[in-house]
Amino acid sequence: MKIIKYVNNYNMASKFKNVILMAAIFSLFLLISFNVQAASFTDNQTVDSNKTWTIKFTSDIGFDDLTKQSITVTDSKGTKVNVGLQLGQDGRTITVTAPQGGYTSGKSYILNIGNKVHSTKGKVLNKEYKLNFNIKSNGNKIFSGKKIKSGSLSIDYDIKQALSDIDKFKLNTLNIPVEIKIDNLSSSNMIIDELSEEKAISLIKQLKGKDINIILEPYPWITGGKSETKWNPDNMSTFFSNWKMNVLKPLIDNIANPYNVDVLNIGSNFVNIEPEEKNWCDTIDYVRKYYKGLVTYRTNKWDTASWAPKSITDYENKLNNKLFSKLDFISIAAYFELTNNDTNTVENLVSAIECSQAVPDKGQVRNQNIKREIKNFYDKWNKPIFFGELGFPKINGASIQPWNPWENSTVNNAEQANCFEAYRREFEDEPWVLGFSVFAIGSQKGEKIYYPSKQSTSVIRDWYSKEQ
Repeated sequence: MKIIKYVNNYNMASKFKNVILMAAIFSLFLLISFNVQAASFTDNQTVDSNKTWTIKFTSDIGFDDLTKQSITVTDSKGTKVNVGLQLGQDGRTITVTAPQGGYTSGKSYILNIGNKVHSTKGKVLNKEYKLNFNIKSNGNKIFSGKKIKSGSLSIDYDIKQALSDIDKFKLNTLNIPVEIKIDNLSSSNMIIDELSEEKAISLIKQLKGKDINIILEPYPWITGGKSETKWNPDNMSTFFSNWKMNVLKPLIDNIANPYNVDVLNIGSNFVNIEPEEKNWCDTIDYVRKYYKGLVTYRTNKWDTASWAPKSITDYENKLNNKLFSKLDFISIAAYFELTNNDTNTVENLVSAIECSQAVPDKGQVRNQNIKREIKNFYDKWNKPIFFGELGFPKINGASIQPWNPWENSTVNNAEQANCFEAYRREFEDEPWVLGFSVFAIGSQKGEKIYYPSKQSTSVIRDWYSKEQ
């Protein structure tokens, strides 16, 4: 057998079964038979890091070790990549799925189809085929090299205040929440608050022409103001079905697509729901069918300690959750416990980020290397890290439990600013960090203990100022 230029000849077709090899953006079509005729195909495509190649054959494939060993992906150094191979239900299709965590952004690869690929009747290819492809650089898709500098709006934000805060903090992005009503902590049902949805649309319309990127996120509001970290639906299957159909799909149809939203955050701080790995992966696939923007998920902070083996196991389970492999970037709510002090120097807080001085109930220093553990997510999944919530209360002890505004009643604007400055020094120049979102802005009505103080405002304005 030999390869010849493709000719659309019906007389030839009557003698030979035609085989066509084509590589398109979404699939690779490979047809094999007694004789092989090949059309030219598009080489050197640039594709997403989770690209799946589909190879179609004209007859049933002998999907044994010989065929499997003949279909490989290699990197630019010729090293084999651990991709997945699956035989389709029709018996004539093989899919080549991306390695765990996706291909490395900005790198080049080759899909190799060897001549030992064969049909169930023993027919083989007469030569090998190679398809070169490149992976999109996903480090800073939104800003073409610039970092995300965002603000997370409080759920009761005022549009005028939100617009003012963009300038006040020199932001280039806004996290806009839409309230999701939930009856109780065990409910599997939820509904979008219509007024909240209308307010988000109104704000987005007023952002038009301001060169501000938008991260849209559903904000669970559980009756009584209970935290979403404690939400534990009584039926996970029902929860995911409702979350997709009653929350994510309407947000896509009503806001994300019509108003060209840049990022959809599909969930936040779901401590009890996050371990549902397969359901989350299926949810992300579902979202990508209808929404072409970037997709993220915000995971809650975690605690580890050398003297608490279970905490290490919990962290490893979180780190290895495959839902992160499906995202464009990984968001983290960075409420890590840093010290046990009411007040701190910036230098001490910087040190605590790499070795937590927090002393939990057992009375032992935690010694958690927060920075290293955060970077582990980037190293494992090759996804940039975004501090989707970075906030500290304006009180003494802001670094003790940043998630707890009632840790202390003594106002301390400088301590809040020192916490922000410590994170800035530790992460501003790290290439694997995509940016941050200040929690919370958009309203100063009532007791807004997380709204940045004057001192904190100065720190936030200077953050990434070299890129502006």
